[in-house]
This record gives sequence, C-alpha cells and structure tokens, in this order.
Amino acid sequence: MPKVNQTKFLEITGMHCASCASIIQKKLGKLDGVEKLAVNYGTQKAKVTFDPHRTSIGAMNKEIDKLGYSLISHEMTPILSGETSNDRKLKELSRLKKHFQIVLPFMLFSILAMFWNLELFNRLFPLFATYTLFVIGEPYLQGVWRFIKYRVANMDTLVGIGTTVAFVYSFIVSIFATSLAPYLNTSHTYYDVTIVVIGFITLGKYLEARSKLKTGEAIEKLLGLQAKSAIVLKNGKQIEIPIEQVKVGDILIIKPGQKVAVDGEIIEGSSSFDESMLTGESLPVDKKVGDVVIGATINKQGSLQIRATQVGSATVLSQIIKMVEEAQASKAPIERLADRVSAVFVPIVLIFSIVVLLLWIIIGSQFMTFSQALTLGIINFVGVLVIACPCAMGLATPIAVIVGVGKAAQNGILIKNAENLEKLNSVDFIVMDKTGTLTKGKPEVTDILPLGDRIQSKILQLLFSLENHSEHPLALAIVEKARQQKIEPEKIEDFVAIEGKGLSGTINGKKYFAGNLKLVEDLVLEVDNKIIDSFTSKGKTPIILMDSKEILAYIAIADTIKDDARLAVDLLHKHGIKVAMLTGDNKRTAQYIADQVGVDQVIAEVLPVDKANEIKKFQMKGYKVAMVGDGINDAPALATAEVGIAMGTGTDVAIESAGITLLGGRISKLPEAFVLSKATMRTIKQNLFWAFFYNIVGIPVAAGVLYPFFGILLSPAIAGGTMAFSSVSVVLNALRLKRIKLQEKI
Repeated sequence: MPKVNQTKFLEITGMHCASCASIIQKKLGKLDGVEKLAVNYGTQKAKVTFDPHRTSIGAMNKEIDKLGYSLISHEMTPILSGETSNDRKLKELSRLKKHFQIVLPFMLFSILAMFWNLELFNRLFPLFATYTLFVIGEPYLQGVWRFIKYRVANMDTLVGIGTTVAFVYSFIVSIFATSLAPYLNTSHTYYDVTIVVIGFITLGKYLEARSKLKTGEAIEKLLGLQAKSAIVLKNGKQIEIPIEQVKVGDILIIKPGQKVAVDGEIIEGSSSFDESMLTGESLPVDKKVGDVVIGATINKQGSLQIRATQVGSATVLSQIIKMVEEAQASKAPIERLADRVSAVFVPIVLIFSIVVLLLWIIIGSQFMTFSQALTLGIINFVGVLVIACPCAMGLATPIAVIVGVGKAAQNGILIKNAENLEKLNSVDFIVMDKTGTLTKGKPEVTDILPLGDRIQSKILQLLFSLENHSEHPLALAIVEKARQQKIEPEKIEDFVAIEGKGLSGTINGKKYFAGNLKLVEDLVLEVDNKIIDSFTSKGKTPIILMDSKEILAYIAIADTIKDDARLAVDLLHKHGIKVAMLTGDNKRTAQYIADQVGVDQVIAEVLPVDKANEIKKFQMKGYKVAMVGDGINDAPALATAEVGIAMGTGTDVAIESAGITLLGGRISKLPEAFVLSKATMRTIKQNLFWAFFYNIVGIPVAAGVLYPFFGILLSPAIAGGTMAFSSVSVVLNALRLKRIKLQEKI
C-alpha cells in the first residue's frame, strides 16, 4: 500500500514567545511519523505533514499538553459556526485586560511607596505581591515548574524565576528580619519588583495581543465577505437556505445589491459586478449569460440566475483565504537567524543570570559588604531574567509577513509564501510574456476602412452576418464589435467556410466574401498593399470584405495592449528594474508591441519549450529574474525564475507554478507588489535590528556593567517594562505596513 501523508494546519494555544515555538518544534519534530513541521509564533499555528498510520494529532497533543500547549485542528475555510480562532484570541485579550486592571492599583501603590515609607505600605506589600505572583503570575510559576520537571524553558520560565526569587528573598527577610540583620540589609524588600514586573509584562502581553488582532484583519475581512445564505430555485419556488447547503448544479437567484453566494455561471440575465474584494479594483465588471461569477462579489443591478459550479472550500474566495493563510504561516529565509537565536536564547540567559549573581557575590563582596553584594546580585539576577526576552526577535519577521501578505490580498495580489515575498525584493530583471500579460489576449477589431462612399456601420453589419456563423477567434472579435454597437445581423444563405482562407455567404441575394489575402487571390482581385503593410507593420491581421467583383473594405484585427501596460513598465523602470518581453510571435509584431509599452528588450519567435532557457540566460548574466505569464506554455519559465508571477486571468497550471498571482489580470498590480515587497523587507530588517540591539544593550545593563563606572543600576521593574514594550513596538512597526500606498505616480 503506498504511503499517504496528511498535511494539517493546527492552531496552537499557550504560545507566549519565540522559545515556545522552538520547544514545540523540537518535541513534535522528534515524534515517529512526523515528516515535516513548521511552527510559526506570529500566526500561533503549525503546518505539519505526518503519516497517519504512525502518529495522530491526538498523539502530538499529548506530547506537548504537559508543557502547557495544545493543538486545535481546523480546516482553512470560512468557519460559519462554533468558536473561531478569533474568538479564542478575544477571550485571551479579555483575560489579560482583567488581570492588568487588578494589578494596576498594586503597581500604583508600589510607586507611592517609593516616596512615602509608611508602615501601612510595609504591611500590605506582602499581601499584594502574594496575590500578584500566585494568581496573576500563575503562568510564570507554571513555567518554572515545567522547567524543573521537563527541562524546558521559555519566557514564562525567566519571568517566573526572577519574580519568585524577588518574592522569596523578600518573604525570608520579612519573617527573619532580626536573625538576618547581621548578614543582610533587612531594611528593604523587593515585593514591589514582583508586582511591577508582572504588571508591566501583563500590560505588554495585552497590548501585543490587541495589536496582533489587527495584523489578522485581512483574513477576518475575507471571511466576512462570504454570504451566509443563498436563494435557490427549486420546483419553481425561491427558497432561502444556508450557504453550506448549496450544491453544485443548484440554480441560484441573485437580486440587485446582493452578494453572489457561490461561484457559478450566469444562465439568465446580465449585470455589472463589484469585484473589488477579488481584484482591489473598484470599477464594476459587466457580465452576461455564459460568463463566470465569483462568490462574494456584489451584483450591482439587475436580477439574474446562476448555476452553481463551485461550492464550499472549492470557491475562489476559499482558495484565496487558504493561500493567504498558508503564506502568513510560512517563513522567510531571513527569519532563520532569529529562529536559531531564539532556540538557544533562554538556556543561555538562565546560565548567564546565575553567572551574574555569582560574580556579584564573589567579586562584589571584595569591594563592599556581603549583604550589599548579595542584594545587588539578586537585583541584577532578576533584571537579567526579566529583560531578556526572545519575543521581539521571534515576532520581527512573522508579524511583518502577516501584515504584508494581508495587505497584498486586499489589493488583488496573492503571495504563495514568505520566501517569494522576500525574493521579489531582490529581483532586478522582469521577463514578461506578451499575450495575456502585456496584451489583453483577446483579438479586437481595431480598424474598419470602407472603400468608396460605403458606410462603416453597414460594412460591420455585412461582416457580422457572415462571421456570426464562424467559431474562429477572429470571427468572434467581429461579432463582439458588432454587438457593442448594437448592430443586428442580416439573414444569410448558402454559408460556406473556406478552410484556411475565409468564408462566404449570400445576403439579400448578393454573394459576399470575407477572408485573407489567399482568398483575394482566388477571386483575382487587387489589394492595396499600402493598407495591408500599414496593418501588418503594427502587428494587425488584415481581413478583406469583398463581393465577386471588388473589395468593399479592409478590416484590421489585433491583440491590443492592456490599458495599464505602459504605466506598469514605466513604474518598474522607476524602481531600476529592467523589463524584457518574451513571445512566440514574429519579430515585427513583437517589436511594435514592445515600442508601445516601452520594454528594454524583445525576445521573439521563441518556442514554448525554450522559454525556460531564456530565463536561464538572464540568470547566467547575474540577474535575479521574475517571470510574468498566464499560459500553460509559461509554466516551466515561471518555475525556473527566482519568482514566478501569474496573471489571475490565466490557466490553473500557470497559477500553480507561480509564487505570486495578480488577480483580475491587471499588470499594474506588478509594481504594487514590488512596493509592498520592499516595504515589508524594510520593516523586517528594522524589527530585527531593534530586537537584537535591545538584547545586546539591555542584558549587560541589567547585569550591572555600568555600576562600577557610573553607579547606575537598572531596576528589575524598569527591565520588565522595557521587555514588555519591546514586543509591542515590533508589532506596531509592522502595522505601519497597512497604511502604505501601493499605487505610485510617474
């Protein structure tokens, strides 16, 4: 029986720092049957691939439950009932807020005690500190217990040891003040350290949790787009049913102003649709019978019927949510350093704090009394423990990725993973396919030149009457042009498709022909070569309308460039990025298109199998290359490039091969993706710098290195506050990405 692994996305509860992620990674990674595992502190989730015959989610849960963590399995689709991840986060936020509100008066009491040394304060301090440590600080005490029992340490362990030492020392001094007076300074206790440190850290966790809720707004907004019910036509009656009961093939009624419930095909009616949720573009899109509509888009006017084609997790919206969640849970290469540091950080800090205590006792007692040295040693021991927190390092990258990927999705840019987001930042050469990328990928009538005194609308009507019976792409372009001008076809008789040349038919008793130059030769008619050359030099295909005696009109059909193609290329040039166009078309047509959009280089007449080789040639020259395409023949090139970018209007194969997808097929989204990538990477580097700088500077100061020279000591209470706000500052810096403007001007 072949081996079949399962991949699950599991929410993790109980994670408080980057060290927690390292602990879970190590514990679950050692389980038999776990093939691949990625734990993300920023998203509080794990992506695990495992053999269900050798292990299970229950077994994984059992392994980490004793350490204070738990796994929650859920499908990455809109959750319509039950407690969601967001509900759990709100509950945790409420708990932290309540705890801080309780400890805040104790903290204010501690601050007042610094100015007024009253007997009342000395009596109440032990009571306040006891409640703070054993009730508010219970998670930290559990961290100490798990460290003793299972030899695993995280941020809770550091805070727990530090505050417990301060409390126990103070308690012993309070009880045995008289006996210890000859050896210790019994005039001062450190109950205030326990209170203020736990208070500040609780506040920091509350602010961090509240800020992190905002980082996930993109997913919440996408989830909120899903319609909750649908009107289904059954036995001639309109019945409203919950969205989860809609089945493929059901006929749905979509009224004006309503959301489309699921993906489907219009079978009756026409309307315009607000697809801004999908593409980020506010301009409505016209749809008619036969067109596809996407679930969660809004019907602007007109009642219509659609046949459901995709429901549940198969809808476009669900797939977008899945891709965004996967990207937010992925790790960028730049994150590896922070992960390696976080994995060993807590054990090193524990050892360092003990060394600091011993050095103060051993060396400090040579320059001061033993009681002073011990007191300063304990202060600095606690200070090192509470200031050293890997949270800021662990949050630096994932929080920025979460916000960046969410911002991208809201603007019609789907990023498959964080690695592609990082790689895009270094790209300096973009290769674009022509058809469907720079051009619309759909032939259009560009010129109608009637000869003599003939009227253009009459020429188009004759053409429409002939081409309406053909399935050729050029014929469809003529039909579309006539329908746009609301021209009705005339009755045609004796219709004949002339293979490779054109077609003919009789209209009102007169025979007409429409076709290429070969058909003109067969009819022994003379063409105007200047007109033909003017068409072909611009990449246009000439169609000639004739009767049996003379040419009536020249028509040009071409694949026109997208409205935003030139702007996109100009904006890429503004960022110093070179652009090449890659196409299988002839050089003359390719060069004409290239001149219109302003690309730097044209590579024409390239076979589909050779497109990937052209990408390799640029890479061999030292360029970091992104490939943009939309067809099946672009898939190998998309996979070869450092970053593959697919147009959302393209094939599933192209999108699957790409790391980034531009929804709606708007090429102007490409420079927006670059702006976002550069802003995200800049934010990540800022976060990492300040996270490392904070620890590099903070830990030595907390250890007391400034005391021998300047008499400066860092209070453990201030150390706790600094540590708490370091994580908050990283999250707030990442949230700035939500406000950046992606659209630029030349």
